[in-house]
Amino acid sequence: MLTLRINGLDVRAEEGWSILETARFYGIDIPTFCYHDGLSAWGGCRLCVVEIGEGESAKLVSSCTYPATEGLVVRTHSMRVIAARKLLVELLLSSCPSSKTIQDLAARLNVQKVRFKVEHEDCVYCGLCVRICAEQMGAKAIGFVNRGGKIKITTPFDHKSEVCRHCGACMYVCPACQLRCQGAEPPGVVCGSCLSPEPTCLEFYPDLMCYMGAEGNCGTCIREKPKRKLRS
Repeated sequence: MLTLRINGLDVRAEEGWSILETARFYGIDIPTFCYHDGLSAWGGCRLCVVEIGEGESAKLVSSCTYPATEGLVVRTHSMRVIAARKLLVELLLSSCPSSKTIQDLAARLNVQKVRFKVEHEDCVYCGLCVRICAEQMGAKAIGFVNRGGKIKITTPFDHKSEVCRHCGACMYVCPACQLRCQGAEPPGVVCGSCLSPEPTCLEFYPDLMCYMGAEGNCGTCIREKPKRKLRS
């Protein structure tokens, strides 16, 4: 067993566990996008970032791929982490604003605007379809080809696959196939209909952490004010 510290609490983890697995075991919620139970961790979207280390040596890592190690110090909801997650959700929204999965993440993280050019792509390259086809269906009918701006997911040599069984698993797991409530052509980039209250914890504390949960989405936290003395 390993001993590490998450959000100021000493926790224990099994050998081979990732930070994400350890945090979830203790009920600490970390948002994910390209991660899926039953599939290998990829760390491509970086939405599950956490901050490890202390002081100037602290850095952001993807919790789904970073292993839990002895004495590791982890912060799952620091100001730096929250800012990084919001930026990543903005990038996802600019690529595929029609995805309900991404819109739900935006609402959860209180992302209200997108500062990037909206592309309306039909793929966000999370790799879920590739992994479920290979690891769960055993077909390996699709995969990534090319790099950079030319990257895409397709069959080998763009030819009709002879091993694809048309099971639909790739569509089932694809976040871009899950259309938001307004349909394929929503009125705006950010829906905001399910918007969560902006957490006020970060105005006074370096991390979001209270009895309501580490994500701090209750929006009820306020700085403790001095009690007034009652007149006699």
